[in-house]
Amino acid sequence: MEEDEELQRTVESLLGAGATVVDCERRTSVREEETLLVNGVRVELGGADGAALREALLAGAAPPADVLARLLGRAGLRRAPVRMRTSLSVASSVVSAESVVVRREGRVVDERSKQRHEDNYYASDTDEVWLPRPPAPPLGAVTEEQEDELVRLAERLERAAVSAESSGILRMQTPTIFGTVASDQTPKDGSSRKSLPQTPQSSKGFGALLNGGGGAAAVTATENSGSSLESMHDTAIDADNSLVYRDGGNLVSGSLEALVQHMVPTADYYPDRAYLFAFLLSARLFIKPHTLLGQVCTLCDAQQHLGDKAPKERLGRFVPHLVQLLAEWTETFPYDFRDERVMGHVRSLTQKCVAIDPSVRREVSALLQALLLRLTALEKYEEFLQKVNAESSARSLDCLSSTDVTELCLNPASLAQQLTHIELERLSYIGPEEFVQAFAKENPNVETSFKDMKKTRNLESYVQWFNRLSYLVATEVCKHVKKKQRVKVMEYWIETARECFNIGNFNSLMAIIAGLNMSPISRLKKTWSKVPSAKFSILEHQMDPSSNFSSYRSTLKAAMWRSAGATDERQRIVIPFFSLLVKDLYFLNEGCSNKLPNGHINFEKFWQLAKQVTEFITWKQVTCPFEKNPKVITFLQASPVLTENALAIASFECEPPDNNHEKERYKTLRAELNS
Repeated sequence: MEEDEELQRTVESLLGAGATVVDCERRTSVREEETLLVNGVRVELGGADGAALREALLAGAAPPADVLARLLGRAGLRRAPVRMRTSLSVASSVVSAESVVVRREGRVVDERSKQRHEDNYYASDTDEVWLPRPPAPPLGAVTEEQEDELVRLAERLERAAVSAESSGILRMQTPTIFGTVASDQTPKDGSSRKSLPQTPQSSKGFGALLNGGGGAAAVTATENSGSSLESMHDTAIDADNSLVYRDGGNLVSGSLEALVQHMVPTADYYPDRAYLFAFLLSARLFIKPHTLLGQVCTLCDAQQHLGDKAPKERLGRFVPHLVQLLAEWTETFPYDFRDERVMGHVRSLTQKCVAIDPSVRREVSALLQALLLRLTALEKYEEFLQKVNAESSARSLDCLSSTDVTELCLNPASLAQQLTHIELERLSYIGPEEFVQAFAKENPNVETSFKDMKKTRNLESYVQWFNRLSYLVATEVCKHVKKKQRVKVMEYWIETARECFNIGNFNSLMAIIAGLNMSPISRLKKTWSKVPSAKFSILEHQMDPSSNFSSYRSTLKAAMWRSAGATDERQRIVIPFFSLLVKDLYFLNEGCSNKLPNGHINFEKFWQLAKQVTEFITWKQVTCPFEKNPKVITFLQASPVLTENALAIASFECEPPDNNHEKERYKTLRAELNS
């Protein structure tokens, strides 16, 4: 009734007094629209593109890249770099109910029920940066040169599309001279950059030591924001010019250029330490250190305008970052700076840093002084090795020292401690990069110029030390003509090996076992019959090579666990069986390709190499807590040892050949010695 009166008044106000409503028809129109909200902006889901996007979202799949590109273009969202984050969550709950009813004479006497709930939850996120397309040139404005450029661009885009499709990873980039984009806008001067996490979640110890950090994929470009049309398109779509992340932000691959840019600091960005270590460790498989540092210098000059009058406030934040980068590089990989070409770049960079910000002079001076001390110590160490190795081999018993190890060091535990001194000292001089450089030297696919790098001498010297210790053990046994004395020496070395095991010195332990198992020693059956074999059998079992040294690996894990929670320096010692460590790294290198099918560098392999090498760094940094005995250490490292043939002759003189084969061999060896 009230509505009718309201309607009558409205009609009279429009048509005048006395006008009457004879009939009235009401119509209701309902319009339904499906829209997608992207960063709060409404995008209509119309046409074939809308249907394709709707179908993908309902199926829980990633929408086609070209569909998203067209929809965002129509919505005006591709006029500036836009960061898109898409999340998918699926929750399911299953309830199972069981009921039991007990009836007696038709009457319910007991009733019980039980329910079981099973909840499942799945979530995934994708994080992408979309680049605005540059405006098309007006008709008639394209020159012949630009036309050729666009033809080349089309060919590259076609290859990139095939690569992206085959890899199954959607990659979109935004042009920034600083790498990973993690903000909605990139400043025009490129002065800021945020880093996505890349520390592998599985390598807890690795991330903790270096203070480093399903399916998200994020990428970075490597071109300046003022690049040409061609480079702009390369940056936007070319899969070879990106960094790829997944599993919660772990870096898995990227082009060499993008990886280099990712290590270059800016005023507001500093690379993750775990990433920096992994990249500097393994990048030498693709680029020499002096070339890498040269590219860093070039990028710093281009980005920060070090030679021009750049804003002092920004440079004041950038210079400390650059000095920190040099400090970490020189601290972790000091042997890279034995190259004069590398030092030339260091001098250039440090001079610019001090000229821009004099307050960093003290840090620069400390950096260079620490580097000089490390390189001087390395030079002295290498001179020492050359000296002790010069006359360490003997051709006969007459050339050996008359000193007996059991008289020089009465206590096997003390000898094990001196061996540990030698092991830790030699370990401390092995640069972590030597493992990777050994791969580069042996890899026939690496360019020839890499093979001139003689930068693995400390690693090789350590392997030689293992061999020397084995031969020293065998020599100390065979140089005694009397069986009773040989038995005493064998028991002494077995007890020393047991003490090495207790300390955690597995490298010396294995060297002693190898020495006692050498053919000239193992054939001394009369001598071994007098040696209590139980202790030696236990040690052999611990270092049994069967099942890929499974017993030793279990023992090593226990030693690592002990070391991690130790407060006593003696309990922190872990000296691995070095040859097995090198073998593991070798097979890791051989078993994983350096590059992926799309041309990206396989950074997942870099993470694994870095994780294992980081454990080695932890072990070699332990300070030996035992008192040093210079005489014993000198004897162990410098006393002459018998060669393989000389050992065989000495063994036959201790216990004569007992079969025709041994008799023939002894005869041949004597003839060679006399000649």
